[in-house]
Amino acid sequence: MDEELRSLTERLRNEAGDSPAYERLVATEDPNVLADALTAPGRPLWARELVAFRLGLAGDRRAFEALVLLLNHRDPQRCASAAHALARLGDPRTARAAAALATNELRVAYALHPVRLLVELRAPEAVPALITTLGRRLRPHDPYRGVALACVEGLGALGDVRARPVLNEALAHPALAEAAVHALARLPG
Repeated sequence: MDEELRSLTERLRNEAGDSPAYERLVATEDPNVLADALTAPGRPLWARELVAFRLGLAGDRRAFEALVLLLNHRDPQRCASAAHALARLGDPRTARAAAALATNELRVAYALHPVRLLVELRAPEAVPALITTLGRRLRPHDPYRGVALACVEGLGALGDVRARPVLNEALAHPALAEAAVHALARLPG
């Protein structure tokens, strides 16, 4: 069993309590049963997360919308699970959705996992989105240093020279300076 799936099922088992529906959704191998559970009215969040995650790991694109919603959830564990499943889903819309979430200034508090997902996907949208997000985080007293740090590290991992100006700006921020030095060292030229 995938380690992320094991962790998710343990967490959701606690949320589900003694629900027989939980055991059925964990046990089934039928993707149509999972997809039906994803769209059925009145399903609790734990059930939607479980089936979206399982469908995502299986490469079933019916999970895409639910996983994107979970990627932008206020609970970091749900975001991390959704990012893991989206990275394995193989849907071409994933990078565009992650970039939109990473650059949405109204939801910046939840941008950490979309940023990390963009880096993992290494999609064309990744570098422009990370540059935009990091540039906004370089204002004085910005409270989202974790997002800024993820952008700096991600831009270093992606190794694209377009990131050089914003990484140079990050050098002036003590919380980001060391990571920016390492990121700049990974850029070609």
